[in-house]
Parts: sequence; structure tokens; C-alpha cells
Amino acid sequence: MYKNFIFDLYGTLVDIKTNESRKAFWEKLALFYSYNGAAYNYSELKKTYLKEVKEELKANTKTKYPDIRLSLVFEKLYENKGVKADKETVNQTMKLFRVLSVDYIRLYPGVIELLKELKSKDRKVFMLSNGQREFTVPELKLLGIYNYFDGLYSSSDIEICKPDKAFFDYLIEKERLNRQETIFIGNDDKCDAEGSAAASLDCVYIHSNLSRNVTEVNSKYQIWDGDVNKIINYI
Repeated sequence: MYKNFIFDLYGTLVDIKTNESRKAFWEKLALFYSYNGAAYNYSELKKTYLKEVKEELKANTKTKYPDIRLSLVFEKLYENKGVKADKETVNQTMKLFRVLSVDYIRLYPGVIELLKELKSKDRKVFMLSNGQREFTVPELKLLGIYNYFDGLYSSSDIEICKPDKAFFDYLIEKERLNRQETIFIGNDDKCDAEGSAAASLDCVYIHSNLSRNVTEVNSKYQIWDGDVNKIINYI
């Protein structure tokens, strides 16, 4: 019996499609920067953003799977134009970036019912997701599932992504969880299945519309039709 359930987020509980390649996306973001005193045209902003992200990732040498705090990049984009942006301005810029990039975001069918069932049985529920906390927290609140989690862990917190076992270990150690009583649920054959195995955690692999095109996965449990309701079988 598992007492602790650690979920990946995007592709596992949340179905999302984003697109940061549109010209209109960068035009709107450049306009927002310009409103705040940092004058960019869309092509300059896009080029500078990608350059700053690349440099931040390159500077992170503590793992083969680095992440960064994107807030630092957005702050630098202001600094490059001589603007000292406060924390709230940077935060609002990040929110706009995300909103402009999202084509759709929604829960997979049965997610709320699953989380309610887990909490009714006094299970601990955690999120371990590759991504930015500034994105995930507002989205969890928007989707109505924020309060079901006992802890939220984003790769940007420690600048290490799955499948590095250090990210899994960070949560386990912070929450003082027993690995034998803990199970991980995710939709990625490498980041989730291989990563949790490296961290000595049992895993439920759930194949969703955002999973890679694979037919075999090294995972103790497997759900190939994307039905999150079947996770209840492992409570």
C-alpha cells in the first residue's frame, strides 16, 4: 500500500498546448516591455531572450539536466535596456509570457475525482514537475486543484530537471518520505519512468496525448489508455 503519491503535472494531470514561436506572441511581449520602459521590437526581444536562456543553461554545470529560474532572464531583459524592474513587474511579465503562449490548458477527465479519493484516504499528494513555479502555481489554482497538494516542487526551485535522481531525492528528503511507501505517476518514459527508477521509487507510467511515441516502458505499473481513474487501483 502506498501512502505518498508524487505526480508529474503536464501530460499527467494537466493537458496543455503552448506555442512560443508566433510573431504575434513576441510583438505583444515586446509591447509590454516597452510600456515598462524597456523598448524592444519583437525580433530583438526574441533573439535576446533565447540568448539569455542559453547562457543561463550553459552556466548551470551541476547536472546533465539543467533548469534555470526564468525570472532572472526576464529581469535581465529589463536591465539590458537600463530598467531596474521590481519583483512585481518581473512576475507580471512572466504571467503575460505564459498567458500569451498557452493555446489551451485543462485537466484530464477524472483528475479531481482521483485527487479527492486520495485525500479522503489520507494519502499525501505531491507535485514534481519540470517547469517554473511562477507558471505552475497560478495554473493549479486556475484549474481548481492547488489545495489537494501537500507539497509542490518545480525544477526551477533547484535548477535540476527530471530525470536526474537528485530532483526526486530533493523532494523525498525534504518531506522525509519512505521510498517503499511512495509511488510516482508520470507520462514520460525517460523523465518520469527512468528518473523515478533511478531514485528507487515505484512508478505508474500513464500514456497520454503528450507522451512520446513509445510502446515499451520500464515501469512497474503501466496505463496505456490515458485513463487517470485507473490510478485509484494503486491506493
